[in-house]
Amino acid sequence: MARRSIRYSVLAFAFAVAAIVLNAVGAAPAEAQSTGHMTIQPAELSASRLVKLGLGKSLVIDLPRDAKDVLVSSPKVADAVMRTARRAYLIGLEVGQTNVFFFDVAGRQIAVIELQVDRDTMALSQSIRQLVPGSAVKVESMNDNIVLTGTAPTAADAEKATDIAGRFAGDPAKVLNMIAVEGSEQVFLKVTVAEVKRQVLKELGIDWNLQINSSTIAANVISNPVFGLGLSQLPALTGPVTWSDGTTAISAQVRALESNGLLRVLAEPTLSAISGETANFLAGGEFPVPIGNTCDPDTGQCQLSIEFKPFGVALAFTPVVMSANRISLKVKTEVSEIDRQSEVVLQDTRIPGIKTRRTDTTVELPSGGSLALAGLIQQDSKQVFNSVPGIGDIPILGTLFRSRDFQTDETELVILATPYMVEPTSRDELARPDKNFAPASDPAAILLGRLNRLYGLAEKNPAGNYRGPIGFIVE
Repeated sequence: MARRSIRYSVLAFAFAVAAIVLNAVGAAPAEAQSTGHMTIQPAELSASRLVKLGLGKSLVIDLPRDAKDVLVSSPKVADAVMRTARRAYLIGLEVGQTNVFFFDVAGRQIAVIELQVDRDTMALSQSIRQLVPGSAVKVESMNDNIVLTGTAPTAADAEKATDIAGRFAGDPAKVLNMIAVEGSEQVFLKVTVAEVKRQVLKELGIDWNLQINSSTIAANVISNPVFGLGLSQLPALTGPVTWSDGTTAISAQVRALESNGLLRVLAEPTLSAISGETANFLAGGEFPVPIGNTCDPDTGQCQLSIEFKPFGVALAFTPVVMSANRISLKVKTEVSEIDRQSEVVLQDTRIPGIKTRRTDTTVELPSGGSLALAGLIQQDSKQVFNSVPGIGDIPILGTLFRSRDFQTDETELVILATPYMVEPTSRDELARPDKNFAPASDPAAILLGRLNRLYGLAEKNPAGNYRGPIGFIVE
């Protein structure tokens, strides 16, 4: 009897623990994914269950007791239909959240369903798996938006999955792309910026200067033209010829000049960037520009604020590896120079302008393929005639009283870009610029004018220099 009493006591204790555990589980909200049918057990009475239901889908719920009343907090989101006293149908009508309460005849709560109606993404997941093979993209619905997670082999596959989800949602803005691309491809870009500038200057004419001392009138007839090209600082062909009778002085200076100039500017920046990241390059400088005054209210002293503006050859590119041998390249190039002709004066400070030529393009190239990003030709021609009023209009004779300034600037700019897909290499395979370099000896520097000498690395197995018939002899 003692053993039987102990056994009954142990069983009673086990049942009590099980009841406590079941009550604790029933008190906490339970989460369930909609599979089309759900059965609520008697131990789960009054338990809150989270159910995700697809838009336009239905769910069958079997209750443990007869239900008398059903309450849906948001009838626009879902509808509840009692087929029998213990079977209910839930139908998702609109994307959103609601809760459904079931009550028995005595008004006691049977079950609570926390219902979340989202877009049914099962068909979208199947489409992505079929159209983007090799990807592990997961599709989740968040309210009225679609979230894509997981991995894709290339950036092109991730973009393709995003496009499919955008068509499914009806609006690409409702798709959040959080797909991680497997591997981090690195792109090496070599850019050549070549500019050829030709300048032609021509001056021909006579500068007349008249000065009448008796009436204190002085006049520069042509020597300081109002609309000149700024070429008068160039030296004249001859010195001035002056005639004076004591009260009146007339001087004439012949200016004849023809100049041709050729300028070549070349930059070859090389940049590397991971797929999807941006790399920048600038070869040039910065010049100060005043942007305002900063005054101290206590002392009343003001300090000029300066901002530096960059100029020169600037490059920014963003590569995206589409596939094993295709690169989508977004390139921004800018060539700028200081322009003194467009400068402005601000508080006795001359601020120069900037001449800028800028290109912005997106192309798709194979690895190692080249593209001419821009071929820009600019030609500026300026010509100014200055003459003495009246006399300069006389045929043949008026030529002596005219001055002509002519300036032509021709600039051609070509930008070439070549992307390469690269991988990290060993340090031993990289060569430094000073490798195999040695300074020249004093006799070689003095007698032969050499600055350095190069030497080669010794080979472990030097090649032999045997000459003669070698091989096998077969009889």
